[in-house]
Amino acid sequence: MSFPKSFLEELKNRTRVSDVVGRKVKLTRRGREFVGLSPFNNEKTPSFTVNDDKQFYHCFSTGEHGDAIKFLEKTENLSFLEAVERLAAEAGMEMPRRDPQEAEREQKRTGLIDVMSAAQDYFRESLNRGKGAEARAYLARRGLSDETIENFGIGFAPDDRSGLKSYMMGRGFKIPQMVEGGLLISGEDIREPYDRFRNRVMFPIEDARGRVIAFGGRALDPNAKAKYMNSPETPLFHKGRLLYNLARARKPSYDQGSVIAVEGYMDVVALGQAGIHNAVAPLGTALTEDQIGLLWRLAPEPILCFDGDKAGLRAAYRAVERVLPLLKPGHSLRFALLPEGQDPDDLVKSGGVEAMEDVLTAARPLSEIVWDKEVEAGTWDTPERKAQLKSKISAVIREIADPTVQDFYRDALNDRLNKFLRPHQKVGGRANWRNERQNGGYQSKKPWNSRNNARGGAAFQQPSTPQLKQSSLARGGDPGAGRREQLLILTLLNHPGLLEAYCEDLSAVEIKDRMLDKIRNEIIDIAAVHAPLDREALRGHLDKRGLSDIARRLESGTALRSETFAWADADEQEAEDAWLHLLQWHQRAADLQMELKAAERALAEEMTDENLTRLKALHAELGGLSKL
Repeated sequence: MSFPKSFLEELKNRTRVSDVVGRKVKLTRRGREFVGLSPFNNEKTPSFTVNDDKQFYHCFSTGEHGDAIKFLEKTENLSFLEAVERLAAEAGMEMPRRDPQEAEREQKRTGLIDVMSAAQDYFRESLNRGKGAEARAYLARRGLSDETIENFGIGFAPDDRSGLKSYMMGRGFKIPQMVEGGLLISGEDIREPYDRFRNRVMFPIEDARGRVIAFGGRALDPNAKAKYMNSPETPLFHKGRLLYNLARARKPSYDQGSVIAVEGYMDVVALGQAGIHNAVAPLGTALTEDQIGLLWRLAPEPILCFDGDKAGLRAAYRAVERVLPLLKPGHSLRFALLPEGQDPDDLVKSGGVEAMEDVLTAARPLSEIVWDKEVEAGTWDTPERKAQLKSKISAVIREIADPTVQDFYRDALNDRLNKFLRPHQKVGGRANWRNERQNGGYQSKKPWNSRNNARGGAAFQQPSTPQLKQSSLARGGDPGAGRREQLLILTLLNHPGLLEAYCEDLSAVEIKDRMLDKIRNEIIDIAAVHAPLDREALRGHLDKRGLSDIARRLESGTALRSETFAWADADEQEAEDAWLHLLQWHQRAADLQMELKAAERALAEEMTDENLTRLKALHAELGGLSKL
């Protein structure tokens, strides 16, 4: 099967040769290239190189040379079709259908390249003629040198409905070609097609090979309805799949191991004039998945540079939401926020390139922006609100599809969450809790972290107290979420002093039974006002709130009689140790269920050995938890 040239070019643009080769060869970066031992023969001195910029590998010892497709053919004995199918699947591209008309469309796309090149000639010539005086004055006010204008191919579209059309027709191009290339506006209700861009400074938009395929125009008239206007979608131009200045920034990005994504054309141009050549920009849209993939081809941790105002933060948060499901080992984003009221152009003019470099050096990792996004969205000063924050953080973590990255984000964010909710951890007992309550917050006497205990080092705690060892929880395994919830509340009713040390821990766990959840929340509210509580005082308050029937139903059943720690005559220390173990158990089981769903989704989306291993490990852990 033959493939359209444009499809293969797009596939190569989305694929880093070093990523494909790196699965077989241990590569070390040296300047713009990677080196390693040849996969084609046995050698002790590296003679094998990979160049992502030029999209090829070369083996000096054997003479083997090719692109990512060829490498798969050579090392995995795949056919050309099989290699293309694998890389297309990894790049998220649909394989083209067999279409006898595709050759005709490919020829038409090639013809459109010539159309856009001719239009670029017209815009550049117009800038240097008499009608371009206003545009030249605008560019001078923006501080752009003649060299910069030339390097970026900046031009001018005169305020003329047929200037471009007449120029193009004089060079032999047809009106349908200009319409298809987005240069003319036409329609059933338009008698004569006319120029789309008028009285605008023109920025050519190039594909990954540096060919002009579209334009962006900046209005010179301050009353224009649209300050910036891009070409419409065409057979050549899909704005969500391209970055402005991509071809020009590729080599500097490889050389420096870094790429900067700013918000607009002028930001890129201003940085280029200042000597920062590894800058690109999306094309009038929020950053798309395809654009993130392009950025990752240039550098593993691109820096997104936003204005420091509210609009800039909103743009940063949208990028966070977009990238979380795409994260993979070694690939992330960093965020640089400019001083409020300044864009890169302003900053470079006022403080020089050093000021911009300071902002870039201070770029923050994605995990910090994820945290800020959730924490700044509310006030977390009550147990219920803190529980809500914990739930929001858990939901964010589940958005990450890669199981390894998800694990590390869970560790990092949960650690920050524990420090945030318990900034001054106390270990001195209930008197200290009362002091903390009077100062505005609960503190946990024995802080626990289900992930650390269950998987991140020490194993999940085995039953250690006499009453818990005798309990059916230890003898018969996990009683199920419903029975755990009943035992948590029953123990609390009979030992309300536990609230003094573990109120926030209790508020953070999920209780699915609606009535038990209601009584849990009421007990927390009562403790906030009437602590310290004894058993009879708590019952009296619950009776006043119409909840004593729930308590009585829990105590009247026989199913929980064997759990001696939950009853009033149990030793306080035994009850505390057993209840804390149960609370930890309940939270870990809930976390595992969420992780299991995420792992199932990841496996459904990508059938890999890593995803399957992750799913099996979670099933095994959940099974092991039920046998404790």
